[in-house]
Amino acid sequence: MIQQIIENIEKVIVGKRQVIEYFLTAILSNGHILFEDIPGVGKTMLSRAMAISLGMSFKRIQCTPDLLPSDITGVSVFNQKTQEFEFKPGPVFANLVLADEINRATPRTQSSLLECMEERQVTVEGVSIKLPKPFIVMATQNPIEYEGVFPLPEAQLDRFLMKLSIGYPSYEDEMEIIRIQRFRHPIEDLKPVATLDDVLSLQEKIKEVYVDETIIQYILDIVSATRKHSDIAVGSSPRGSLALYRTSQALAYIRGRDYVLPDDIKELTPLVLSHRVILKSESRLRGYTPRSVISSILASIEVPVGRAK
Repeated sequence: MIQQIIENIEKVIVGKRQVIEYFLTAILSNGHILFEDIPGVGKTMLSRAMAISLGMSFKRIQCTPDLLPSDITGVSVFNQKTQEFEFKPGPVFANLVLADEINRATPRTQSSLLECMEERQVTVEGVSIKLPKPFIVMATQNPIEYEGVFPLPEAQLDRFLMKLSIGYPSYEDEMEIIRIQRFRHPIEDLKPVATLDDVLSLQEKIKEVYVDETIIQYILDIVSATRKHSDIAVGSSPRGSLALYRTSQALAYIRGRDYVLPDDIKELTPLVLSHRVILKSESRLRGYTPRSVISSILASIEVPVGRAK
């Protein structure tokens, strides 16, 4: 089923199998994804193709400075016939919600997503309403435009399981993209290859993937190092450790293994931790980035040696 899902999405997203695997890793880990990339590389198409392939409901929110929290969560409207207030659910009531250009929304509107992402519920006029299962937020932001944007606060960044980037296609892949879209977009013919029950079942199955004690210690050594590094002002929270643990299980499962390797941790660490650390101002002035510092941490920590079971 995993291979069918990936191959189905590749009918729309050409040459980005690794990104598709990472996206699916986040969904099976029941976590949210932040895509930071330039416009036009296929972020929206990827989310639509994923939602269709998994049989998930999909809603898109275009974030703008005048967007209100009620435009996301919903609003209570007075019904003159029944003389009662009725709740009209907002676009957040879907399995996969695309928050496009999230950093263009005001901090007040951004904060309306905090409860949704963490508690999987919406509170309106003191009444909590559960969101559908599964519930995944995929947010996008443009890394090259800084005018008229509101950077996401650390508390909200920490709620994203992974931070990904699609990047430009290769010359050959772009040629294939032009060819398959010559007459119509392949998203129009895409069919589901899984159901919501399948997704929920897979989310439970990945928890059975074996993680050795030495691997857990390796995760904790990495996260602990972010809190002591001379270039980092604020290290990763325990949520980062849990995110590394769960995503490593999901990635191993996607790649056909029932056990986690140290290479899984090394591969996922920049994606899971880079947005959870804050560099010191002098380190940023020297040209360091969170990813470069995390790469140096990975290079300094001894990789555990596996043993036969």
